[in-house]
Amino acid sequence: VQLQASGGGLAQAGGSLRLSCAASGRIFSNYGMGWFRQAPGKEREFLATINWNGGITYYADSVKGRFTISRDNGKNTVYLQMNSLKPEDPAVYYCAALRSAGTGRTAQQYDTWGQGTQVTVSS
Repeated sequence: VQLQASGGGLAQAGGSLRLSCAASGRIFSNYGMGWFRQAPGKEREFLATINWNGGITYYADSVKGRFTISRDNGKNTVYLQMNSLKPEDPAVYYCAALRSAGTGRTAQQYDTWGQGTQVTVSS
């Protein structure tokens, strides 16, 4: 399986970006997905997770109410809509696929990772 993340870039504080993660190589709809981020010198941080059909989602407190995870199984793609971006949001953002159809809030639950996409926020 391969995951290809895209959509990162530069946004102003208070602005929005939408990240996409396209999956190939296995039945996408069988697996839960997640988004994480890692800033320089910091550990990888969980952001959001979604189960196989999009019916269950969980968010980290740091992004709850600002970020929305969603998926389109017909397009084998998971999204992260990021609104109200803050100066503390810059990082490399990663999508990942779970080993199961549920949700996961720790990196150890995921067995496949995308290559990451850089998000920068200007104040």
